[in-house]
Amino acid sequence: MKTLTHISIDDYLLQESQAEYKSEYHAGEIVAMAGAREPHNAIVSNLIILLGQCLWKGKCRVYPSDLLISLPECEKFVYADVSIVCEKVALGEQRYGIDVLLNPTVVIEVLSESTELYDRVEKFACYKTLKSMQQYVLVDSRKVLIETFTRTAENDWLLKSISDKGKKVKIGECEILVEDIYHHVVFEKEENISQK
Repeated sequence: MKTLTHISIDDYLLQESQAEYKSEYHAGEIVAMAGAREPHNAIVSNLIILLGQCLWKGKCRVYPSDLLISLPECEKFVYADVSIVCEKVALGEQRYGIDVLLNPTVVIEVLSESTELYDRVEKFACYKTLKSMQQYVLVDSRKVLIETFTRTAENDWLLKSISDKGKKVKIGECEILVEDIYHHVVFEKEENISQK
């Protein structure tokens, strides 16, 4: 991610509607989104398939990374790798043909070396400001590790970590086998070993 310039929200949304690549808005700064590696994309694809099947007949909807999310208390517009909405979908004032989601219920970020610190700290702090948010899920793309942060009735966030492929993880209303989330994912270390 690289900061490019300082602009208004209106100018950002106009630029984003015409851009060939995605960028986020961070309190006046545009941050270009870097492309992701194959394991990251495989995990996102698996999550959308698995969650889509689980939630198909219910009230919740699954969205890929092209839906912009508004984080007004942080003056940010961001893209999540996967988001789930379980209420009526609330979209902000549409400008320049861009829909902006206001009420994600679950947000999933797939961690990579360049984004892990930002996803864990700054982005999570901003997602927590949304009253609709009930769960934040971090999926590591370099090893088997899934962390779920679930909001409690007391407004605390309960952490569960799973690193066993044979276990299930609860994401929103779905229980998914960890092995299925990592289906066809080859980690860099495994790839290097197989090439020797």
